[in-house]
Amino acid sequence: MSSEQDQPKKKNAFTIIKDDSTDGHGGYGAGTVSLENMSPVIVDPAEAQAYVDMDVMHARSKVERRVKIIPNRDEVPNGKLYWFVWVNVERNENGPFYAGVAGSEFIVDRSIKRAYKSMPQHVTHMEKSLKGKIVVEHMDEPSKKVLKDFLVDFDEDMWKNSTDELKQALPE
Repeated sequence: MSSEQDQPKKKNAFTIIKDDSTDGHGGYGAGTVSLENMSPVIVDPAEAQAYVDMDVMHARSKVERRVKIIPNRDEVPNGKLYWFVWVNVERNENGPFYAGVAGSEFIVDRSIKRAYKSMPQHVTHMEKSLKGKIVVEHMDEPSKKVLKDFLVDFDEDMWKNSTDELKQALPE
């Protein structure tokens, strides 16, 4: 089985502002939340890498497969830490930028086929990202650095166009 590093580097695109289904018509779908501008980024601090994985949206990412998700962190004492970071992209007069960024913990132990995930935390962080909030203060510094490097490398113009709040929340 090959690792992520063995595979060629893919440059997945962040979703940038698509059509708004709630354009005032008031019909079916009015008032629903659109996830079209959101992309989940998996941060792997142990390997110092990050990548977009849209399968996280449906709990089908490679990291989540073939393990039982449990809500108790204590049952996964020797797990490997990942961060599922919900990145929302918006557009202003200067173009697209990283508007909302919120990281949620995911710990997996393949040896016992168990993983810890707090669904309430993931849902809350996804919602905060959609609202343009920056929620990364609970992430460890190496993970924040990997995330920042990924966002800058992915699209330096989007990074430059992002808020000072995001730039201050992620280390140099």
